Amino acid sequence: MHIHILGICGTFMGSLAVLARELGHTVTGSDQGVYPPMSTQLEAQGIGLMEGYHSDNLKPRPDLVLIGNAMSRGNPEVEAVLNQNIDYMSGPEWLAREVLRHRWVLAVAGTHGKTTTTAMLLWILDQAGFEAGYLVGGVPNDFPVSARLGNSDFFVIEADEYDSAFFDKRSKFVHYRPHTLILNNLEFDHADIFDNVEAIERQFHHLVRTVPSRGLIVRPALDTHLDRALELGCWTSVQATSVGSEVPYMADWRAELLAEDGSRFMVVHHEQPVAAVKWYQTGLHNVRNALAAIAAARHVGVTPDHAVAALCRFSGVKRRMELLAQIDGIHVYDDFAHHPTAITTTLEGLRNKVGDETILALIEPRSNTMQQGVHQQTLLPSAAAADRVIWANLNQMDWLPALIEGHNATAEAPHHHSVESTVEAMIGRVLEQVSGPCHIVIMSNGGFGGIHQKLIAELERKTG
Repeated sequence: MHIHILGICGTFMGSLAVLARELGHTVTGSDQGVYPPMSTQLEAQGIGLMEGYHSDNLKPRPDLVLIGNAMSRGNPEVEAVLNQNIDYMSGPEWLAREVLRHRWVLAVAGTHGKTTTTAMLLWILDQAGFEAGYLVGGVPNDFPVSARLGNSDFFVIEADEYDSAFFDKRSKFVHYRPHTLILNNLEFDHADIFDNVEAIERQFHHLVRTVPSRGLIVRPALDTHLDRALELGCWTSVQATSVGSEVPYMADWRAELLAEDGSRFMVVHHEQPVAAVKWYQTGLHNVRNALAAIAAARHVGVTPDHAVAALCRFSGVKRRMELLAQIDGIHVYDDFAHHPTAITTTLEGLRNKVGDETILALIEPRSNTMQQGVHQQTLLPSAAAADRVIWANLNQMDWLPALIEGHNATAEAPHHHSVESTVEAMIGRVLEQVSGPCHIVIMSNGGFGGIHQKLIAELERKTG
């Protein structure tokens, strides 16, 4: 079968392309604004990429078109699919029908940490010999591709709450029917499709409704919005996780920090120490991710001590505090954070690791929610762990310069935050501000105008 994918370079749709190719289908796809790592992965898989959306991309006529949720009516290729009566469906529906049926699905949902937690859980199962299938919304460093069918009954998937397609406004994860479910957290996001956090809670509840009574739900002990989603009805056993003594009662799984930056911690199960994790990851968010992955792995038979041993060898995920370069004491990182909470936890994790060393953050508010200014009250405080922050206003958002101007007019350190409207101007400002060893964190959920390699090249030229 010839399957054509609209929006193929998205992390989810690109992973579907890999699975479809592995199933033996001929796969093509189109997108715009193509950038690594997904474009690189697809090219390596021999999957044909077409730049831009045109009706000619449907020649020869495909047997099936999978339509990504970024596509809408008016898109030339979408209109051609409808007018030519070509068979089509959403990516989540195809995945559920062709891959997930009759498999033990382990799903990871939540506003933050889905990709990393999914990769952790997958790595634990892989090291235990499970050979599970998987779909990760990124490219794990420990695996060559973002998805595979696997050779067992188990399938690990990142379960996104975003809608499925323009014709299917249900959250993607409602299609997956997991037997083991991790709920990392729940906050307001995706303002382009959800009116408020209550609407997201309702979608999470719909997901909870699909988990069998013999299944398992793993969640953090402290999360009011998850409380509300579960209070709408839950028919499945729930296990809670916590860090330190943050809850006054006994959580099923707890981490005792052995290092402030989260690089070492003891896993405690029902108040009995299991084993200590010593790994390359940092930040309390990753400690929480690890606890959830350990709990979920135990549900399918992996003992906690084996899970801990695997995590000690976990390499992380591309674009999650991925160290891109070290140039004369200057460390350049790439991170996917695009929500104030994620920005906070990521930068605080780095701060706890590097102490008083200088941190410079380059942040692109790129998501639909960010661009609408929904989080502007918490945006600047989210980067408090950085010494200096340069905000990218590549989409000319009126509220962002006004926000920073208002902050600088009253702040004690008015040059802590600045804003630039082009990548070149941002790089110029970085070169002005960098005078010695430091840590530069580039934060965006998109290509950021290719700033990563451009900045590295300029830093090498300056220091060389």
